[in-house]
Amino acid sequence: MKKLINGVDNIVSEMLDGMVAAYPEYVKRLDGFEVLVRACGASKKVALVSGGGSGHEPSHGGYVGEGMLDGAVAGAVFTSPTPDQVYEAIKAVDGGKGVLLVIKNYTGDVMNFEMAADMAADDGIKVEKVVVADDVAVENSTWTTGRRGIAGTVFVHKIAGAAAESGADLENVKRIAEKVIANVRSMGMALDACTVPAAGKPSFDLQDDEIEIGIGIHGEPGVNREKISPVNAIADKLLAKIFAEGIYDSGCEVAVMINGMGGTPLMELFVANKHVKEVLAAKNISVAKTLVGNYMTSLDMEGFSITLLKLDDELKKFLNAPANTPAFVQR
Repeated sequence: MKKLINGVDNIVSEMLDGMVAAYPEYVKRLDGFEVLVRACGASKKVALVSGGGSGHEPSHGGYVGEGMLDGAVAGAVFTSPTPDQVYEAIKAVDGGKGVLLVIKNYTGDVMNFEMAADMAADDGIKVEKVVVADDVAVENSTWTTGRRGIAGTVFVHKIAGAAAESGADLENVKRIAEKVIANVRSMGMALDACTVPAAGKPSFDLQDDEIEIGIGIHGEPGVNREKISPVNAIADKLLAKIFAEGIYDSGCEVAVMINGMGGTPLMELFVANKHVKEVLAAKNISVAKTLVGNYMTSLDMEGFSITLLKLDDELKKFLNAPANTPAFVQR
């Protein structure tokens, strides 16, 4: 294994310190905790906290800033942060209007974020929670009851964050986040597995001519292993599962995310995006916004995921609202 690290024990802490060193105008770290919050401190609006295991960068710390998150909690690589870490984040960002927790649907994340919410409620902080479960690949998995939360979570950060920035109250920020969750679906694939630093070897093995369809973002193998085919054919398989949900009708408008898994060249992501847009056009589905790049990764995994978000006027307004974070800038 070759990794640009000093050691596996301090990799998350060093990463967070490096982010603060790079973006001090955006983020600061809570002393003694793997938590990033806005450099400007808490503000008098609804605050958003998200997080999870590290290894998904730029999620989640890269989305701390104006129009998105107020705090991000970083667990060990592919490991949920502890309740006390989440609790400290909640306390740090609360400006008196309440806090919304955005949780990806993994058993450890759900349990630990809920425990933290209870701890904060005991302090008189109003906390609400939403759970993102956008992965259509599997109904249950090794680490979840129900569908996994993957790249669609970024759309929740963006739209709910913009709603909070606009002055919406906690009830409405949660309602808007839940509307995103109801209308977003994703599915991914891999050319090669990722290598967790502590494990020192790939999380699963693929032959040179094989791909994995339906992978998770924690190095989980997918639901189908097959011979590699042109990217258009691969995208068609991912889209077929997404369209089978029955929520993307002719005449509707969507946002598209072509998300790299960490090790995929942008050239290849743009080729995939070209075909996705052609497929949507053939179905009379218009694209209001497209994101192409690394948004929710799996360390160094080679592959990509497709996310579609069905829009209405409210979601579109907040999707297009300004944002200013280390990993997402929109004027």
